[in-house]
Amino acid sequence: MSWNDDVSYAMTPCKLFTLPIGGWPLQEYNTFALARYIISCCGMSVELILSYLNLHYNCNDTYENLDSLMLFVCAILGLTKLSMYRIYADNLTRNYSSAISDYLAIDTEEKRIIMRRHAFMGRIIFCCVVIFGCIGSLALVVAPIVTNYQDVQINISINDYTPGYPIPATCTLGNFHFSTSLYLMIFIVQCIAIAATSSANLGNDSLFLAITLHVCGQMELLRIEFSDFDMESKNINQDFMKLTKRHCYLLNHIKLLTDAVNLVLLAQLLISGFLICLIGFQLILALKGGDLVMIAKTTMALMTFLLQLFAYSVVGHYLKSQTENMAHSIYCCNWHCFSLKMMKNVLFIITRSQQSIPFTAGKFIIVNLETYMSILKTSFSYLSVLRVMLDT
Repeated sequence: MSWNDDVSYAMTPCKLFTLPIGGWPLQEYNTFALARYIISCCGMSVELILSYLNLHYNCNDTYENLDSLMLFVCAILGLTKLSMYRIYADNLTRNYSSAISDYLAIDTEEKRIIMRRHAFMGRIIFCCVVIFGCIGSLALVVAPIVTNYQDVQINISINDYTPGYPIPATCTLGNFHFSTSLYLMIFIVQCIAIAATSSANLGNDSLFLAITLHVCGQMELLRIEFSDFDMESKNINQDFMKLTKRHCYLLNHIKLLTDAVNLVLLAQLLISGFLICLIGFQLILALKGGDLVMIAKTTMALMTFLLQLFAYSVVGHYLKSQTENMAHSIYCCNWHCFSLKMMKNVLFIITRSQQSIPFTAGKFIIVNLETYMSILKTSFSYLSVLRVMLDT
């Protein structure tokens, strides 16, 4: 389907981040797309294995252990998101194809403003998560370059020090002396693995949240149409049934999205909750010791995971409110002018609208702002106890 300016505004950022790793829903699913997906998974698997080995042998300092833990968890999340969205590619493809049709069917300026506003919200989320992710990834790549340069300037012989890597590999690659060309090759491969992990996490987050916000925008437009329903139309029943079918259509697409994100949110909640506590404890130790480097790293990592959870929670809360408010909009129309049969149908539609389809993690944890605040409350209570134990 051809794109216009509105479609490009809403979808281009997500496409740029997910197409190189084979996660873009509207791509042609051919051998080349499969190869990009396999290469991305292999890169994240290499990162996962190296990070696990460093944590297992525990021959690193505190800085490298924290980096290994971050990369290990991010690789798990990246593989989960990329694989699940690949498995449920049809769900996302149907939603994105529908979104393109919605943009191409804009006939009033009011619709364009509402849809642009929700696309702008998606862009804001994209920029926020990408900024934190890119800064963290860039720090991992630049740090060993600066360290290697300083060691070469200090040491007379290049064999007197162990070269650094973006993915900490002291326990695995530190005992080998590679040639310069082979070292550069390993360095580039690790940089590609970090880039793939960042795209798989942040790109897929933006991809999913952007299309969810678009569906929220369509629900808002439908609520306006229900509220402003024209009772002087010659075909009142047919026009109202069109709106009802549109409502069912949007609910089906929301169901497709919740099915795709179910296991992803479960992994995100479990891992993020564990890491918020662990990184928070590291931050307390760094503050107690006055280690500025560790404070900066832990703060950046903590903000990234908190931002990811907040983005899913606020969008899930917004989706829930949009679906529930549909019942009030239907009630506000002049339903008393309908026929008796249509009045009964309106009652069923209102009842269905009150049964929202929320984001769930594992189909038993509802992901919204209340869940987010509960996680924060539990985590910071745990950290408060640890801080008191350290002070005593």
